[in-house]
Parts: sequence; C-alpha cells; structure tokens
Amino acid sequence: MPQTASPVLIRPVEPQDFNAWLKLWLGYQAFYKVEIAPAVTESTWARLLDPTEPMHCAVAVEGNQLIGLVHYIYHRSTWTAGPYCYLQDLFVDPALRAKGTGRRLIRHVYESAAAAGASRVYWLTHETNHDAMKLYDQVAERSGFLQYRHLLP
Repeated sequence: MPQTASPVLIRPVEPQDFNAWLKLWLGYQAFYKVEIAPAVTESTWARLLDPTEPMHCAVAVEGNQLIGLVHYIYHRSTWTAGPYCYLQDLFVDPALRAKGTGRRLIRHVYESAAAAGASRVYWLTHETNHDAMKLYDQVAERSGFLQYRHLLP
C-alpha cells in the first residue's frame, strides 16, 4: 500500500524550532540574495517568541519537519481604529512547493489578523517573483501602490 504524505500542520513557532526555522530563514535570505547579520537574526528570533512583541511567526510542519514559515507584524494605522497586519516574510522549502503550503500559511495570517481585529493584511514582493505572484493574485488584490524607500546610515 503506498504511503501518503503527512498532513501539513500550521502552528505558531516554538523555542525548540530554532534550528529548523533558521534553515528556512537562511533559505529565504538566499532567495532574495541578502545576508542579514546574525545579531539581527538572534533579535528577530527573540521577538518572535516574545508575547509582548507585535511580531509573530507561524510554521508549516509536515511529519516532524518544518517546511515553511511566515512572519507577520501588527501595527497601528491612521486610517482605522484597529491594527493592520503586515505579512513580512513567507517562505516554503523549494523542494516542497506547489502543494498549497504557501496558501495555508497566508490563510493562517488572515485568520490571526481577523481574530486580532485587524482590518487588512498586506505584503510586498519583488517584481521578479513571478511564481509567488501567481498565488498572490489568487488570494489577494494588488493595491496599485508602489514602494519608495530611503535607507538610513
């Protein structure tokens, strides 16, 4: 009898997930061709585990393996009484994509944001990230806004 894949569970990240989370986090950085300083990564990890922080992380788990992550942040808005939710990072192991995991991670953020009283979830992606945009076009609408930024020393 053929074995079926374990169902994918989406859950909040836990302290014992660090090594598996780090592997995914480094994969995300490699995809975007950036290197985030280890001290920033350590700070991010601590924030993700701190219940007083507005930063959150959910992971996708198949069997006992972390296969994806999503980071999201709540912040105030001048346009609403409740918060907005910024989906900052979404990554699924490239070898395990196209199985609906990214969609499930986004849905998790939608559900968490609704429970927190947020009026919107939004995110950015690079204009060359065509594969991800195929999913994003199915689960959200493009706002038409362009991002401008100025890096500070």
